[in-house]
Amino acid sequence: MTGADPRGVDDDALVTTASPLFADSATDRRIPRGWVVAWAAWDWGGAAFNAVITTFVFTVYLTSSLFVSPSIVAARDAETSGSGPAHAAYDAAVAVLSSGLAWGVGLAGAVVALLAPVLGQRTDGSGRRKLWLGVNTGVVVLVTASMFFVVGEPSYFLLGVALVAIGTVFYEIATVNYNAMLVQVSTPKTVGRVSGFGWGAGYLGGIVLLLIVYFGMVTGSGGLLHVPTEDGLNIRIIALIAAAWTLIFSLPVLFVVPEIPPNARTPRVGFFRSYAVLVRDIGRLWKESRNTVLFLIASALFRDGLVGVFTFGGILAQGTFGFTSGQVIIFAIAANVVAGVSTLLSGRLDDRFGPKSVIVTSLIGLIVAGLAVFFTHDLGAAAFWVGGLVLCLFVGPAQSASRTFLARVTPAGREGEVFGLYATTGRAVSFLAPTLFAVFVAVGGAQYWGILAIVLVLAAGLALLLPVQAPRRSAA
Repeated sequence: MTGADPRGVDDDALVTTASPLFADSATDRRIPRGWVVAWAAWDWGGAAFNAVITTFVFTVYLTSSLFVSPSIVAARDAETSGSGPAHAAYDAAVAVLSSGLAWGVGLAGAVVALLAPVLGQRTDGSGRRKLWLGVNTGVVVLVTASMFFVVGEPSYFLLGVALVAIGTVFYEIATVNYNAMLVQVSTPKTVGRVSGFGWGAGYLGGIVLLLIVYFGMVTGSGGLLHVPTEDGLNIRIIALIAAAWTLIFSLPVLFVVPEIPPNARTPRVGFFRSYAVLVRDIGRLWKESRNTVLFLIASALFRDGLVGVFTFGGILAQGTFGFTSGQVIIFAIAANVVAGVSTLLSGRLDDRFGPKSVIVTSLIGLIVAGLAVFFTHDLGAAAFWVGGLVLCLFVGPAQSASRTFLARVTPAGREGEVFGLYATTGRAVSFLAPTLFAVFVAVGGAQYWGILAIVLVLAAGLALLLPVQAPRRSAA
């Protein structure tokens, strides 16, 4: 089978009829197992930035009392009433920190939305996908290590936000290259299992690292290692550990998986001219593979809802269901275990029944579980443990199958460009779930009303997904 003219090939062996995925290789080709393990190791290592830096540890550190003016903290500690003016001033200061962090991450998202598709397109044409994966990952490692210098004082807050924002940009661009490599380490028969294996490795890697840093340096006073907590030293050392973790587990894919050949069909133009080429190619993509564009739109919505499940899960656990901070972290670890295992298992269902079936089933499960949590909020922590873990059961499979769906419908040779658009469309609506969450809480008058906002975003994504044509599965 050749990539030049697939028209004479049996349709059952193809994924799409227009420039099909894997058009330049046989569907029964054997992929060395080492390639798959090396590729998934990057996801395991990348969990350090996702789980430790941007979710559970470093961003929480940046919005802690260490970065509030000492006079405000002292006044709060001296005030006997928990609802007095000093406490109000402290809460306002923390809100300013949270807002500043949100603006920084939001700006990073805008940069990713502008750069991701063009950079993905250029790596397709140059045949340097692995090279740029290494470069971008290297910058993430350096930025993460630099967070050690963010001392727990108000004057260092902007440095911390800047490093998180820069790291986010380079991590997201690296993820575009990484996702595009999925077609190099799988076939149409195994793409679901391989994607699930990688995504599951990311969840499990995050769990292992969270357990190490939480019990080693966070719990109690400096953890089991009794690391000094002055000026946030224990958290700053965690940044160094996260950087080393990312570096070590990102190396295998760079040494084991071969680089792609240059794509002669992609024109060599200057950086800014690439945007004109991108607009032209999107128009061509709409004509050749309209299904791909429709899926990008639908997935942008439901992926925002999936992110909302984790983003607001801890907030709801503490604010509505009475969890302590320690219980939130324990729940987060349990949630990642459930999501990781279900994602590993869902890969086989993806290959057997197709990614659309997995996504639709997962979204329905998420909607039902979300509504159950909403209507049982008065039952307390037990209701959240059950409903929350059921939600996590479906999050990972939906994320993984979304990646394989796109891989199956992407025209061959344009994986970097299309996965760049995947990142861009996701960023374009990333405001939706947080905004609706705030609106529903304001209108409903209680935090648990925000659950309906997440459910609404998931339902809208499901509605847009249903008309999208499922990619044709390879012959068994």
